[in-house]
Amino acid sequence: MPRSAGTLSRPPARAPRGRAPGGRRPDPPPPPPRRPARRPASRPPDPRRRLRVGRVILVAVLLLCTLKLVEVQGLRAGELSADAAQQRTTRLNVPAERGAILDRYGTPLAFSVEAKALVANPRRITQDWNDPAVRSQPGSPTPDQRKSTIAVGMGRILGLDPGPIFAALTSDRSYVVLAPLVDPGAARQVREAFPEIAEEDRESRQYPAGDVAATVVGSASWNMDRQKIRGSIGLESALDTTLAGTDGFRVVDTAEGSDAVIPGTTRAEQPAQAGRDVVLTLDTDLQYAVEQRLRDYTARVGARSGSAVVLDARTGQVLSMANSGGFNPAAPGAPGAQLSNPSVTSPFEPGSVNKLVTMAAAIEAGVARPEDVLQVPGSIRVADRTIGDAWSHGTINLTLNGVLGRSSNVGTLMTAQRVGPDRFAAMLRALGVGTRTGIELPGESPGSVPAREDWSGSTFGNLPIGQGLSMTTLQMASMYQAVANDGVRVPPRLVEAEVGADGVRIPSAVPEGVRAMSPETARTMRDMLQSVTQDGRGGNRGTGPQAAIPGYPVAGKTGTAQQVDPGCGCYSQSNYWITFAGMFPAQDPRYVVALMLDRPPGGDSAAPLFHEIGAYLAQHGAVPVSTAPPRQVPLTLP
Repeated sequence: MPRSAGTLSRPPARAPRGRAPGGRRPDPPPPPPRRPARRPASRPPDPRRRLRVGRVILVAVLLLCTLKLVEVQGLRAGELSADAAQQRTTRLNVPAERGAILDRYGTPLAFSVEAKALVANPRRITQDWNDPAVRSQPGSPTPDQRKSTIAVGMGRILGLDPGPIFAALTSDRSYVVLAPLVDPGAARQVREAFPEIAEEDRESRQYPAGDVAATVVGSASWNMDRQKIRGSIGLESALDTTLAGTDGFRVVDTAEGSDAVIPGTTRAEQPAQAGRDVVLTLDTDLQYAVEQRLRDYTARVGARSGSAVVLDARTGQVLSMANSGGFNPAAPGAPGAQLSNPSVTSPFEPGSVNKLVTMAAAIEAGVARPEDVLQVPGSIRVADRTIGDAWSHGTINLTLNGVLGRSSNVGTLMTAQRVGPDRFAAMLRALGVGTRTGIELPGESPGSVPAREDWSGSTFGNLPIGQGLSMTTLQMASMYQAVANDGVRVPPRLVEAEVGADGVRIPSAVPEGVRAMSPETARTMRDMLQSVTQDGRGGNRGTGPQAAIPGYPVAGKTGTAQQVDPGCGCYSQSNYWITFAGMFPAQDPRYVVALMLDRPPGGDSAAPLFHEIGAYLAQHGAVPVSTAPPRQVPLTLP
């Protein structure tokens, strides 16, 4: 039966599984596509939760701010306010003006003026140039070019060598002083020309007399630590507290990051108290004259150095204190400067000048009189020493005037044996030998005298003739001042008065006098000391007639003392200290002059120098001329 349409037919036979048609194994079917894993459906964020967290954070921040505000404005308000005020508050030092040093007539020897120091920060100058905005400018100079311009300009304005200024500016430092003491007007010119330069307030010490009295007045300079002038030498150092005064201060507000004072912000203020002026006993004109004569004479005789002291015979005031060396107070560190004052710091053996002690002790004790005659041999034995005179002689007859006038060592020791060691030692103490005078200068030496208990037999063979003990030129002058002042030694002084800021003059306390001998002994000694300067014939000529001043009787004593040779520890036969001390007019002295020369090669006397200084004193002080003939007494008898 034929198949009708729509009748299912038999399917074709399948090939065996695993075989492709034609007998080939078929390729395995591809794996079914892997479906992506289904993510769990995310829940939409809850806006209410975010709001709650934000609120919590906001409340916490507000709470912290509230607590901090309570602390700042409540608990620590006073402390923080004080800290803030302290940060902007500055205490400014107000330096006191240093007092002047004047001579007895008001002539200034030292005073201060306002000055400026010009300073810079070399690193800042370099840093400013490294700023790109500066470097990008056309024609901008390099740091070294700018520093060279500054150095040359400062040198031109200030009259200085630009080399050291340039060297300071090119150093790797943050602070350099380019000019320590500059006139304020010149400093203003520099700052206007070169904004990189800053100024600091300073005080400049001026010494209008130059090196005159420099070893007495001394020197003072600016002290960076104290930010004021401090004395370093002489009276500037010894009287520093009086001269310096007391600094004041101002407490003010300053602008942040600057030292600029905000006007009207002074919180506290204490004015400075200016230092007092000091009036000295020195006479500047006399000081200059003595210094010139001393230096000329020292150079003329070839001495290594010399010193001279002039005292007022009645008051003990120092009218002049001179040394052959000295320095410029404006530049005390210059080569060859002599900063010390040998008149008070350098003791020496006085030699025969010290015979004054022996003779005064003998007259005071009544064991000798000026007209006594001594048979003086050529030498004398004292313990283990044999001592002779400066000239050879056999036994000669010398009056006590002659022993002193001709400076006989033998006659002096014969007289000392009458006096005895104890009375001699007492006179040494009364005349201040071996003790400081108390002068206002620093570094005074007391000299030296062996303790009485240490004297040996030979000690009393040295001391009466001025060996074995030492003194300064000032001490030597003080000894003779006692004789000039009728036996009362007034310790010498240099400060006559102080002057306060109100102009009130305050006289210095007068030292209490020391009675060294009776007025009668002092007058007798003045007569005897005239024997030294008398110019008689033969054996009636003293050792110092060159000291005589026509019209003015002079009483004084020459001295020659052997120096110790350090090589052998013994007395040298070629090196000497040459001394002279005296007074005039002899009957009523006004001036006492003491002189010392160190090692003049020829052993020249200092008597001619006394004459030169004395002649000037007589004219300068208008001393009346004496019409009496020069005193002549016998020194040597047949």
